[in-house]
Amino acid sequence: MRILLSNDDGVFAEGLSCLYERLCGDHEITVIAPDRNCSGASNALSLRSPLSITRMKNGFYSVNGTPSDCVHLGVNQFMHEEPELVISGINHGPNLGDDVVYSGTVAAATEGRYMGLPAIAVSLANYKGSHFETAAEVIYDIVGRLHDHPLPADEILNVNVPDLPYDQLSGMEVTRQGRRHRAESMVKAKDPYGNDVYWYGTVGSEQDAGPGTDFYAIANNYCSVTPLSVDMTAYQSLENMQHWLNKKYNK
Repeated sequence: MRILLSNDDGVFAEGLSCLYERLCGDHEITVIAPDRNCSGASNALSLRSPLSITRMKNGFYSVNGTPSDCVHLGVNQFMHEEPELVISGINHGPNLGDDVVYSGTVAAATEGRYMGLPAIAVSLANYKGSHFETAAEVIYDIVGRLHDHPLPADEILNVNVPDLPYDQLSGMEVTRQGRRHRAESMVKAKDPYGNDVYWYGTVGSEQDAGPGTDFYAIANNYCSVTPLSVDMTAYQSLENMQHWLNKKYNK
C-alpha cells in the first residue's frame, strides 16, 4: 500500500521514525513532515508564505509548514502516485477528548480525509514516551485490516496507545471522545526586558472519562480507537433550529 506518513512533532521525531521502520517492509512509505515541532497547530495552512520541501539524508522530506501543509503538498504536488492512505504520528503524547480540536496530528489525518483519502492519527499516551514500538505495532495491525474493512468516506481513526510493552496491552477498544474541564488559567511571567508575557496553563482535568470514553480506555491499558467524523454538522439540531428560525418575531 502507498502511504503518506506525516506528523506534528517534526521530521526528527522518534515516533515518526519508529512508525516508518515498522511499516516500510510491507508498504511503500513517503515521509513528509514539518521541519519543526508544530504541536497545537490544528488545521492551520500557510496561506501567506511559500512552501519548500527538502530531502533529508534518511530519505524523509522536510517542509517549512504545518502538518496540514505537508499532507496537502504531498498529495497535490509531490507524490508521483496518489497515496492510498494517510497516517499521522506517532505523536509524543495523547490526543484524547477535546485535545483533537487543537491537535496537529489529528489535523494532518483530517486533511488527508478532506482530500478523499482514508486516514489515521496515532498518539502514544505519554509525552516522554518509552514504547513507540507498541504504537507502531498497533498501527501495523490496523493497516492490515483496512483492505477488508475500509474506512467510511467521512471518517478518520484517532488511535491512542498506552505507553506499555505490546504484550502488556489489555486489547483494543472502540471509544467515543471524552471531555475535559475548562483549561487552567494562563500563567503570567516577565521576559528578560521586564515585559509581561503569558504561557498557556495545563490542560483541564477529565470531566467525562467514564466507560466507553477514550480516557477510560487508556486508563485501563486499552488502545483507544475513536472514529471521528469530518462532517461536524450537528444533525440532531437541524429540525429544532429550523423550527425556531421559521417563527415570526413578536414586536
